[in-house]
This record gives sequence, C-alpha cells and structure tokens, in this order.
Amino acid sequence: MMSKLPETMTAVVCHAPNDYRLEQCQRPVAKQNEVIIKIEACGICGSDCKASSGADMFWCGDDPWLKAPVIPGHEFYGVVAELGEGAAEHFGVTVGDKVIAEQIVPCGKCRFCDTGKYWMCEVHNIFGFQKDVAEGGMAEYMRVPANARLHKIPDSVSLEDSALIEPMACAIHTVNRADIQLDDVVVLAGLGPLGLCMVQVAKLKTPRKIVVIDMVDERLELAKAFGADVVLNPSRDDIDKEVKGMTDGYGCDVYIEATGHPSAVTQGLQIIRKLGRFIEFSVFGAETTTDWSVIGDRKELDIRGAHLGPYTYPVAIDLLERGLVTSRGIVTHDFSLNDWEEAFKLASSTDSIKVLLKP
Repeated sequence: MMSKLPETMTAVVCHAPNDYRLEQCQRPVAKQNEVIIKIEACGICGSDCKASSGADMFWCGDDPWLKAPVIPGHEFYGVVAELGEGAAEHFGVTVGDKVIAEQIVPCGKCRFCDTGKYWMCEVHNIFGFQKDVAEGGMAEYMRVPANARLHKIPDSVSLEDSALIEPMACAIHTVNRADIQLDDVVVLAGLGPLGLCMVQVAKLKTPRKIVVIDMVDERLELAKAFGADVVLNPSRDDIDKEVKGMTDGYGCDVYIEATGHPSAVTQGLQIIRKLGRFIEFSVFGAETTTDWSVIGDRKELDIRGAHLGPYTYPVAIDLLERGLVTSRGIVTHDFSLNDWEEAFKLASSTDSIKVLLKP
C-alpha cells in the first residue's frame, strides 16, 4: 500500500520555444476511470528536442498543435499510485502495478477511432503536447485519462527496457509497414534510438541483408552487434556505389528513413530499386524537396509512412521480456528532473543515444 500522495510535485514545464522551466505544480488527482502514475523514468525524444528549439510543425500558425504551458514527455512508464472511481475495473490494474500508457490519447469518436485506426485520431492528443488534456511524463506524477490505452509491464522487465517500450513499439510498427521479405536487402538510414530499435526488429524478420547508414561510428558498431550485416558511413563511403554493388546494380528492396534529415530522403530515392518500398518515419525540422518523377515515372515506388506504435505495445513488452530485443547500449544517460537542462542539451547531441529523466 502506497503512502498518502503529496499535493504538489516537481515537473518540467514547456511555456514556449526555448522557454522550458522546472516548476512546482499541483499533483494531478484521479477522476472517474482515471489513473495517477508515479513516473519511474521518461525518455527525451527527438521530437521533444525539436519542439524545445521551435520546429515549425509544433509551433506554426495561430493555433499551434503544441498547446503550452504543458508538461512534456511521451516516453514514460511508472507505477500506479492512485485509482479514480471505477479505474481498477476500467483498466484492469491495481495500485503498485508497473504500467505504460501509449503516447496517443484517442478521442474515440472520429472516423479513424471508430474504425480501429486510433493512432491516426483526428483530434490527435499526444501526451506531453496538449495542456490539461494530455500532460506528459517529465514530472513526478502524471494523469492517465479514461480514454488512454494502458498496458501492464512485467516486473522482470528492467527500468531501462521499460523506458524503451515506446520507441520499440514505434520501431515494430515501422518495420511491419516495410513488409520485409526473406530475400530483401533492407537499408536503414539513421541510428538514433528508434533506428537502433528498428535494426533489432528487422533482424527478427530475417531478411537477406540489413544495411545501416549513420555518421557516428559508435552507433554503426552497436547496430552491427544488433545484427546489421553491412555498416556504411556517408563521410567516407559512397552509399550509392556500395548498395548498388551488393544488389547487382538494382538497389535495395526496402529503404527506411529514420534520420529526420532531408538529405536522407533524396539518398533513399537514389539507392532504392524500381518498385521498392520506401518507409518514412522521421519528424523533420525542415522541409525537404525532391524530384517526384523518381517516385512515379522512373521507379513506381511504394511510399509508406509510419506513425506511432499502434497495437504494438504488447509486442514490444513481450520481445523485451523474452530478451529478443534490448535497451543495452541504447540507453546511455540518466538525469534527475533538477538537471533537465543538461539532459536536453545532451539529448540534442551525438554524444548520447537515449537520455532518461528519472524523477
């Protein structure tokens, strides 16, 4: 039985681009069918870094998608600390259970939610981006509303693995979108936390060859340990020559873009074969332009987006519990909430891979 919860809590609060503050806030209280979780860890995502620096996709227009002031953080997990009336039955949890909520809080009413495609919810509230409705996990406590999707985490799953469930779920969805076949040559560009998760998941699909591309040699070595067959660094390797050379000049069957850099898009269009599958995952900080005739007239490509981790959280939890995928080598640093500024700075650099905040 947990002791009485405090009335206030410490949290990182986003007020505007380049205006994040550590504050004392009122602790949320569970209403009907709601859960309060005590945060154990919250990862800093690339989108958190882009939002903090003012990327247009979060802040543009008179009615920006990011509704400040808001507590950021969607890569969280924690322990059930308080149950509102009916919440135990609604979610099937009890106080003390280790849990994670999916990053989206679907409205349950739009055409996408109504047809089971909740991850494309038209309202699209994501934890950490909309004040009051979906406050995030960079805090000591957070509220899980009744329309959220909550999952239990076995006690055998480590803190670091638990903190990586959200990125792993996204990686699983991305790899599933690639429809990888046994004889495919798969090229994955970008070895941030998501890309390194994707390497592990793609390996479980047993394609003919997995080729990874990144500018950081340490990440290339980690990808090799995760099962990549070929590692390429654009600063010294001719990517087009290397990929064409191992595919009889045709190009790769699947290209997964996970860098968030415009140059990786044009690179992928160049090295993918005709009738190939191009999977776009990244959040971009700037627009990219390309010759669209490559997509249609020249190669007739299948362009597929990948967004969030629909129906894949239970899969991620199962794979982590069985040791088929791991956070080892990916989670590189952790900080207290008091040191959030240093944590964000490090998360925005290539000196880290995944940085956690641990209240």
